[in-house]
Amino acid sequence: MNITEYQQNTTIQYCFPDNNSSCRKEVRAGPASVVVFFFLSCVSVFTVFLNLLVIISISHFKQLHTPTNLLILSLSVADLLVGLFVMPVRIMDFIDSCWYLGKTLCALFPVIDYITVSASVGSLVLIAVDRYIAVNDPLLYSTRITVCKTSLFIIIAWSWAVFYNVILMYFNNHLLHSQISAGCYGECVLVMKYSWMIVDFVITFLVPCSVILVLYSVIFKVARRQAKAVRTVRNGATNKHGTKVSSSSETKAAKTLAIVIFLYLACWIPFTVGPLSVEDVISSSLVVNLVSWFMYINSSVNPLIYAIFYPWFKTSVMYIVTCRIFESSSSSFSVFPERL
Repeated sequence: MNITEYQQNTTIQYCFPDNNSSCRKEVRAGPASVVVFFFLSCVSVFTVFLNLLVIISISHFKQLHTPTNLLILSLSVADLLVGLFVMPVRIMDFIDSCWYLGKTLCALFPVIDYITVSASVGSLVLIAVDRYIAVNDPLLYSTRITVCKTSLFIIIAWSWAVFYNVILMYFNNHLLHSQISAGCYGECVLVMKYSWMIVDFVITFLVPCSVILVLYSVIFKVARRQAKAVRTVRNGATNKHGTKVSSSSETKAAKTLAIVIFLYLACWIPFTVGPLSVEDVISSSLVVNLVSWFMYINSSVNPLIYAIFYPWFKTSVMYIVTCRIFESSSSSFSVFPERL
């Protein structure tokens, strides 16, 4: 849609017609806006539904109470909050430029937004560390990584997300009513200082991204080495028959890691790199809202990567949709497929 069509489909009105200091609002109409609204709404529902399935599965079934699944649970809780609270508000902000939720929520919403996203990234880093230890030192994994230790690290990750983002909002003058700039009634604007944008870029993107890339690179190398060793043993055992051993495990590991890294970078680069080109970043700008959705969509694809491709997820979902989880002994049901 070009600029002329956009202007024709945009109707200038007032957020609060009965208030003389009301802001003007832009109501985006037209087929393109309807399609975008429908798509973003589906993304929000999709995010809530998938992450809720993961949370119920891991919380209910005892077999899934493992350190790795606790990290996936933490990730799903953060992503659920993004889909349940952050996305609907952003959809409203995209369709209607006015803020109807008052100054208190204007001060709290960016904090909730940044905390949930930071907690999601922190969980991704912890999952990468967990998988690194599991692959690099499998014999000692069960003694080094326990449910209690994992729970402690999850608490630390969420506490850090709360502490860091409260500090971030405080020093950008967006935490108290008196600090929020209001040019007119019905406006909620977050202006991020350029210096803090650099700090936030390093803390929330550069460092986690570097850790994830390095750990998954090591995991892939170890997986290749282990697959090569297994292939050598099998080749030696079947050499006299001339049987060719497939390297499917190595290929599967490569594809999985490639998907993890690609989707993480694809979802985060537009939001973190784009705003660095301006002096101040205003949260109400249409461009920032659009690139923010790349980051939010990461909360939709996370359960696809970390849970749906697990064999236990399909079984647990069947128990949930058939309401068998309401049976008295359902928490002890086996969710792992039996091997013949």
